[in-house]
Amino acid sequence: MPTKNFMDILFYNWQHTLQPFGVDQVAAEKAFNLLVEAYSTPGRYYHTLKHIDRVLSTIEILQGYTNNLAAVQLAAWFHDVVYDTEAKDNEERSADYAFELLSNLGIPESIITTVTRLILNTKDHQAAVNDYDSQVLLDADLAILATNSVDYEEYAHAIRQEYGWVAEAEYITGRQQVLERFLQRSRIYFTPLMSEFAEPSARGNIQAEIQSLSPGEFYQN
Repeated sequence: MPTKNFMDILFYNWQHTLQPFGVDQVAAEKAFNLLVEAYSTPGRYYHTLKHIDRVLSTIEILQGYTNNLAAVQLAAWFHDVVYDTEAKDNEERSADYAFELLSNLGIPESIITTVTRLILNTKDHQAAVNDYDSQVLLDADLAILATNSVDYEEYAHAIRQEYGWVAEAEYITGRQQVLERFLQRSRIYFTPLMSEFAEPSARGNIQAEIQSLSPGEFYQN
């Protein structure tokens, strides 16, 4: 259960992101509560507020690469707001959710358009060479892959829990395919900072997980 201090920090970050747009305080708090509710639904073990906090923290480190920092931050808040492991349209539904909520908050249409585009790009984790905002969001979303071995194992276990309805053998096959696709990419991360400092750790963690995937051990997109 998130602590009060953690929630206070998250709310402060939410307010700070909305500050340039002059959003009413009451409306901002109501929207925040909706996000908290969405990310606290049963069945979430990894795609929770903790994940959002990690993504936002990484974006802060990578913000120098962005063209539209506020849009990237808003996209981070909404990119997993709809998350159902049995569905194939989570990103589309998350983008729709963001469009409706941000429109109600009076966020400029140009910003909302960018936010929804960024969210949709998290579906395949691909970004154009000059799409620096997508690159930052995607790198932040996948930062967990380069974490220390203890946190990585916790992440991998949480993903398995989210797919608890999938039989073990089927899960292992699907998860290995997802992980292999990351290894087959010329690079997992786009930004120079993540490519240099996080790429080796991410590849090492992924290879270790693939090796550990066997019956009795513990799919993300």
